[in-house]
Amino acid sequence: MTNDAAKYTLGVDVGTSSTKGVLVAKDGRILASATRAHEVDRPHTGWVEMDAHIWWDEFVSIANELTTAHPNAEITAVGVSGMGPCVLLADADDEPVRPAILYGVDTRSGAQIARMTDELGIDEITRVGGSTLTSQAGGAKIAWISDEEPDAWTDARRFFMPASWLARKLTSAYVLDHQSASQTSPLYDIENETWYDPWWQRYAGTIAQPRLTWAGDIAGEVTAAASALTGIPAGTPVITGTIDAWTEAVSVGAHEVGDLMLMYGTTMFLVATGAETLRTPSMWTTAGAFPGTRNLAGGLSTSGALTAWLKDLTGSDYPELLAEAEASGAGARGLLILPYFAGERTPIQDPDARGIVAGLTLEHGRGDLYRAALEATALGVRHNVETMRAAGADIRRIVAVGGGTQGQLWLQVISDVTGLVQEVPATTIGASYGAAFLAASAIAADGAAPAIADWNPITQTITPNPDLRSFYDTLFDRYVRLYEGTKDVAHELAAEQRGASHA
Repeated sequence: MTNDAAKYTLGVDVGTSSTKGVLVAKDGRILASATRAHEVDRPHTGWVEMDAHIWWDEFVSIANELTTAHPNAEITAVGVSGMGPCVLLADADDEPVRPAILYGVDTRSGAQIARMTDELGIDEITRVGGSTLTSQAGGAKIAWISDEEPDAWTDARRFFMPASWLARKLTSAYVLDHQSASQTSPLYDIENETWYDPWWQRYAGTIAQPRLTWAGDIAGEVTAAASALTGIPAGTPVITGTIDAWTEAVSVGAHEVGDLMLMYGTTMFLVATGAETLRTPSMWTTAGAFPGTRNLAGGLSTSGALTAWLKDLTGSDYPELLAEAEASGAGARGLLILPYFAGERTPIQDPDARGIVAGLTLEHGRGDLYRAALEATALGVRHNVETMRAAGADIRRIVAVGGGTQGQLWLQVISDVTGLVQEVPATTIGASYGAAFLAASAIAADGAAPAIADWNPITQTITPNPDLRSFYDTLFDRYVRLYEGTKDVAHELAAEQRGASHA
């Protein structure tokens, strides 16, 4: 008989810059982890895509590393997660017909968004799906492939996101979770929690509809073929999984009504959970990760991507930049950055927004720029939070998660700028840990499901400095006015960049 102490769940998340996997014990302890770094492709301005073969290859590599290094660890269930909403179309043999188009950072579908909005009507789109169409809308990206790449479209038969792609490769199940489906706007009916057939047939008619389940439901079992590749025993249950931001919320227990999750990563993501469907044109209304919940979500197009860009540009390392940014102080000695270096998602929904550095002088150094970049992401978070609350979101508790939470200065800057208290749990490894938790919950006997508060207790609380409240109120006003005052020029430059990228 197998000892319960040797039983683990495997959680794997495909992110924007890496794939991460963890082996987690029944009590939430992490036995081992593995990471595979990767990069996205940006073939044109506004395009962000990735070869989906990488997702499976990295899963296989991570699974083999962990199972080989820990041969006595019995994997009892597998959790999957991934960035999104992405659009991966595959043919009848599950071969991708083109690289996957990534989430809202990919802004290529502007013409399709305009056409679909005109054809369907903004009020009807919002009634059916909850949200207006933006660069985050998966359905518009499906329409882009239909319009722009007819050869690929002719072969397309199935639709995946990273988590559902892994579930397919592991189990042969063709499924998608409700949360991910609700971001395939306008193809999902949010109130009835089903595909909206009239619009699916109109814009994706040749593609078979994935069966809809919830993130923590079991999609199927590991096949013999997948077992031979991964080292995971055949017959092991695999959950359906969902988009990484929602799995991250699960990993820190920030998925109850009244919770707001802040995900610190390559981009910044915010998920507020409630019981009602809130609609506002500047945010994303989605189904929750679990039955009976709804989310109002938002995201910055750059956060960690912006600080990484500055690090590479200056040839520095993070400890140097953080020390200099701390010395720079609040306000970065008179600098203000708009963090729209890849356009912006919420709440301005402007793919043609561009990064702005205001107030720069010859006296400023790299530490000032780095401090201003941290403050820029914090100002973006504040803009989102204020928009959510204006739409009716009841935000009672804020939990921080993701790799960026390891940086104490960034956490403090966000609390100071927003005026929010943040709770930080013991484990901030993120979506892979949440996927492992969902897998453990899926196979638990009635009444024996683990509690995330036991797995991952809160260990740190970040409190805003009240002495900086007035200062950052003024800076936030300038932040909003700076965008309004520069957006026309930024749009002209964005148009020129698009022309240059195709020259």
